[in-house]
Amino acid sequence: MASGMLFAMLLMNKAVAGTFMPEQGTDIARQIDDLYGFLIIVSFISCAILIGGMIYFAMKYKRKSANDKTAYITHDTRLEVLWSVIPLIIFLLVFAWGWIIFHDMRTMPKNALEIQVTAKQWAWVAEYKNGVRSSEIVVPVNKDVKILLASEDVLHSFYVPSFRIKQDAVPGRYTAVWFNATKLGEFYVFCTELCGTSHSSMVTKLKVVSQADFDKWLITESEVGLLPIAQRGAKYFQTRACASCHNVNDAVVKVGPSLYQRWGKASVQSDGSKVIFDENHVRESILLPQANISAGFAKPSPMPSFQGQLSESELAAIIEYIKGLN
Repeated sequence: MASGMLFAMLLMNKAVAGTFMPEQGTDIARQIDDLYGFLIIVSFISCAILIGGMIYFAMKYKRKSANDKTAYITHDTRLEVLWSVIPLIIFLLVFAWGWIIFHDMRTMPKNALEIQVTAKQWAWVAEYKNGVRSSEIVVPVNKDVKILLASEDVLHSFYVPSFRIKQDAVPGRYTAVWFNATKLGEFYVFCTELCGTSHSSMVTKLKVVSQADFDKWLITESEVGLLPIAQRGAKYFQTRACASCHNVNDAVVKVGPSLYQRWGKASVQSDGSKVIFDENHVRESILLPQANISAGFAKPSPMPSFQGQLSESELAAIIEYIKGLN
């Protein structure tokens, strides 16, 4: 009877997980949902027994007259054993179940594809072993992937709801998390640690593609250096997370000023002075962001300095791309 009840509960919690949870993108996501569904059903049954029993006894033993007396009951050893042993068995089962899942999540597989993911206000940047950098994370399906996390500024947290994985990116040290995506498609990566004014917009995509498409993507991205200078600048603008703070169209202004149709025009600074939006102004703003803060924006600027992080050719490509926004 007990085994039949457990089997029925496992079937029920699959329905619970499928209804209330995000899409399952990994086997571990399915295992976590099974455990979570089991906890919900056990809690519901326990609540029904407890509250139902209270209501039943309150009605059954309700005092009906002044002389109505309930017979004295000492205890029932069988009941005391049952309500102690059954919860203990359930707690031990949940502990063992959870420990097995946690152990699998924290044991990094050998020969996994390693991707360096760096968090910074307010973007994720993925770097592959062949030097490809991307603001989106692209991985092959059915392949173990190890994410090495680092942070350039404050505490961030790497969270993929569909994979049921979350790991902090801590300044000054490396952390790691792994997954094996079983479904093709696009999944969202969020930061779940409050990291500043644009924390809520620190979102990127994790794309799961076939192995052939992944290999093709790596080759294509590694040939960025062969593109025309403005197109290279557009790539760098994305991979260096410039797009997370600056708009390149007439949309709503983000953390930093929009770059749309700014080239060659006068730019009003926070001190009231005006400078021409040209090559030198853009270069200095990238390398020394505190030196040029546009009027109406936070001071000091939340933008980090890219000095030492961008080569002169990369700077020139980004500047050429910004020119083209006119």
